[in-house]
Amino acid sequence: MKDRIHTMKLASLFTATAIWIAACLGAPEVKLGKTTLRIPFAEPPLGNLRLRPPVLKTTLDPGTFDASNFKAACLQPGVPASLVSEDCLTINVFRPSGVTPNSKLPVLFWVFGGGFEIGTGAIYNGSAIVAQSVARGTPLIYVNFNYRLGPLGYPQGVEAAKENALNLALKDELAALQWIQANIGAFGGDKTKVTIFGESAGAIMTSILFLNSGLERFARAAIFESGSQATPSIFGPEHRQVDWDNFVASISSCSTLSGTPHTFDCIQRANTTEILTGLLAAIAEAPELFAFDPTIDGPGGVYPDYPSKLFARGHFSKLPFISGTNLDEGTVFIPTTINSEAMIHEFIVANFSPPIVQPAALQKATDKLLELYPDVPALGSPFNTGNDTFGLSSQFKRASAIQGDLVFTSQRRLWQQTAAKAGVATWGYLFTQPQPGNPDFFGISHGSEISYVYGAPTDQSASSLKLSTMMIDYWVSFATSLNPNDGKGAQRPHWEQFTPRNQRVIQLNGDNTMMINDTFRKEQMDFINSVPPVFLHRRGTH
Repeated sequence: MKDRIHTMKLASLFTATAIWIAACLGAPEVKLGKTTLRIPFAEPPLGNLRLRPPVLKTTLDPGTFDASNFKAACLQPGVPASLVSEDCLTINVFRPSGVTPNSKLPVLFWVFGGGFEIGTGAIYNGSAIVAQSVARGTPLIYVNFNYRLGPLGYPQGVEAAKENALNLALKDELAALQWIQANIGAFGGDKTKVTIFGESAGAIMTSILFLNSGLERFARAAIFESGSQATPSIFGPEHRQVDWDNFVASISSCSTLSGTPHTFDCIQRANTTEILTGLLAAIAEAPELFAFDPTIDGPGGVYPDYPSKLFARGHFSKLPFISGTNLDEGTVFIPTTINSEAMIHEFIVANFSPPIVQPAALQKATDKLLELYPDVPALGSPFNTGNDTFGLSSQFKRASAIQGDLVFTSQRRLWQQTAAKAGVATWGYLFTQPQPGNPDFFGISHGSEISYVYGAPTDQSASSLKLSTMMIDYWVSFATSLNPNDGKGAQRPHWEQFTPRNQRVIQLNGDNTMMINDTFRKEQMDFINSVPPVFLHRRGTH
């Protein structure tokens, strides 16, 4: 059984995000001299279309369409029922004023994060990005969208596999990209110049699409913020059958079918109120924090096999990309109550236990991992904070270092090394800007960079604002020229390309942006990447 303490580790982060969503939804978008539209890109996934791949909708129905407000978010926890809907597959377009269909502007397409369970495009205002793109002489169009969440976006279990209903949210993303191909020209965009960028779940989703989706038909580049193909724990559909059963059991009209392979027809007939009740219960009762993750769907699927196996065979898109992580990715995922090596050991065993991994292999790997990450506060995360434990057990910093490297940084490094070896143009970063608004024990945590990319850092210091301007310039430069170094906009250091002979990443810091060697904690991450079956980065035994 999974460690139940683990289920509380992101409660505060999710609550804050949910409040943010509730505050933003329903409010008219401030125009600021720009055009904003939010329109459907797929038919509402209701009735017979529930639990099915999206049905692309490239034209609007006859009549008047109200684009004055953001439309509803998809069903999710923490947001009032009045602000969510199953009719949520909508797309949001921000463009500079004065654009015509002949403008042929590059497109920057955002995929939000939220553990595959929460989030909406409505809370990400691309106005600052668009405005800065215009000011620097490289105007672009910004687009974001909604995708289905929880069991509606990522159905689990054997019936979902049989019904070809796995990874529906990934297919939502592909449908939104197809909508762009069909329609962005009317907004002045160039469908051949689409760059996808996303954070956390959004980065993970897009990185997965690099594996077997024909992504080259829809985009020419990508930016991954804190997420790679193997960041989530990877399983086949049968592993999380219990989560699907919990979902069905909490839909009143379908509860008697829970545990059977005949649930889809009933679920498609249920009303949205019942579906929302089931979704909330399934997420709350899940024995792991993220129960509705992307799922291996086999040959021909969008997630056909374990990333490390596909990497070894060279089966991935060769589109250029930027990929990076924040200094302290692991801190928000570790409970502050952790206070012993035994608890860390239990956490690892709970998340990587048989029958997926053989006990002897897991025990050996866990012992080695604890040896490589000793109980020395000065080596723990938040990094660069010396022996300060912030009133917590030293084991918190130890566990945070392990979690951040195991899930985020090691996988970013492996992905970047693999792509560079294959000749892909790629650039890496490490975000190290101090976060005075964070609790001290969070450090420079997961998600900290987002507000900088959107030109609205909470910290309004000169250093912070300088970094935000530089990051937008790097991102816009890459989206418009396929290189972060176009020489336009704010003066900023040259960002060296990551290559097999030049494994360096840029440190993004308002007071010290510079290139650094991508060798930090090399021994630790080399070990993690040497045993992918143990840490669920590849199925098998070791």
